[in-house]
Amino acid sequence: MRRVKISTGVELDVAVHGDPDNPAILFLHGFPESHRTWRHQLAALSDQYYCIAPDQRGYRGSSKPSAVSAYSTDKLTADIFALADAFGIEQFTIAGHDWGGAVAWSVALNGQPGGFRSQWAGRVTRAMIANAPHPCIYQRVLINDPTQRASAQYIRMFRDTAIDSVMATRGLFPVLQKAMNWAKPPAMEQEVYDDLRAGWQQPDTAFGMINWYRASQMVVPAIGEVCPVPDWAAADFPKLEIPTLLVWAMQDKALPPSNIEGIEAFVPNIQIERIEDCGHFVTWEQPQAVIAAMRAFLSQAD
Repeated sequence: MRRVKISTGVELDVAVHGDPDNPAILFLHGFPESHRTWRHQLAALSDQYYCIAPDQRGYRGSSKPSAVSAYSTDKLTADIFALADAFGIEQFTIAGHDWGGAVAWSVALNGQPGGFRSQWAGRVTRAMIANAPHPCIYQRVLINDPTQRASAQYIRMFRDTAIDSVMATRGLFPVLQKAMNWAKPPAMEQEVYDDLRAGWQQPDTAFGMINWYRASQMVVPAIGEVCPVPDWAAADFPKLEIPTLLVWAMQDKALPPSNIEGIEAFVPNIQIERIEDCGHFVTWEQPQAVIAAMRAFLSQAD
């Protein structure tokens, strides 16, 4: 682990594996975890790649700005390019799961050749994303797919400031229990679970993690609410042209497979690895399947 101060003004705790002379992969975790989401992949892929996995802002020991606006997608995206700068990495592969995957989509769209931001364009050579929907598709299915809308209602609870008094005194765990009926998944090691629980007890960590949801512009309508698709998601959306691997656990209760239907129109150079009999946390529920998919994809792209 290293403590790294980056140019966006935050400090991140970062797990670093492998030889810096090898091609770099930046791994981004999701909610409610840490860099250890990728523990199996970091150990396996560091034989050939320089693997860097931060605890992102708001998580564990990394900086936790108090303002909701500090967690907007543009700032989370800027953190990743600033982290690459801090390690002297010009080009890299981006990998992400869950919320880390949402950031990875943004990093890839901004960092591909001809990307949204000229100062970042050309720096991201490929993307590997696990159970994190393309932003345009996700916004559409949140409105048009009753199953997805129902399974996303926990986001509305996270955005409700009525939970703030609970987080201020008891941290995140009571909120997770109420919103998701959270309990230790059978595939999660006890030591990893205990580490997560210790972090969730800290109020500043609880608010930092929840602020990712509060800063998001994604519209999550109530069940039965009539809601049009926002203009940005209804119109043509720029394509992601770089080689992209999408790993999808097909039994994800939060993100049904409707999120990958028609994705080829948005990501023409995509490979989809469907993993059956696996829930949302595919990186450690089926680690060997994810590692195999990544190795095959990386060897082809190389």
